[in-house]
Amino acid sequence: MLAKTDWAHLIPHQGAMSLLDVVVAWDDASIHAATESHALADHPLRGPEGLHAVHLAEYGAQAMAVHGALVARALGESDVRPGRLVSLRDVALAVEYVDPSHGRLDVHAESLFADTSGAQYAFRVEQDGRVLVSGRAAVIHPTP
Repeated sequence: MLAKTDWAHLIPHQGAMSLLDVVVAWDDASIHAATESHALADHPLRGPEGLHAVHLAEYGAQAMAVHGALVARALGESDVRPGRLVSLRDVALAVEYVDPSHGRLDVHAESLFADTSGAQYAFRVEQDGRVLVSGRAAVIHPTP
């Protein structure tokens, strides 16, 4: 398990928009993160009715960013490449709003393809063993 202090500086998401709390496990192909941030009353993506499930794609994207940064660090790369989310595909929402009373969110991302120009991941966000959102996301690494 990796505490947020071990990886938060590796990603661009900071402050209230840093949505993940901990990395439960990771390897070269996947990551499992967890968070309770969805329950915060001042969540930056929360609307009047609560946190819409579509925003869980951002949780998946942040898991991708953390995974890419951890892999780069393990390979000895000192600079983490910035990434831009360019597409979401096959996003399936099982709920409309996230119910914070059902406990923490488990965020999973699996690398389907990655090279120096970008990556594609499958992601899913679960709560109490139930998949709330799943899909695929692509990120590009712009050239400087």
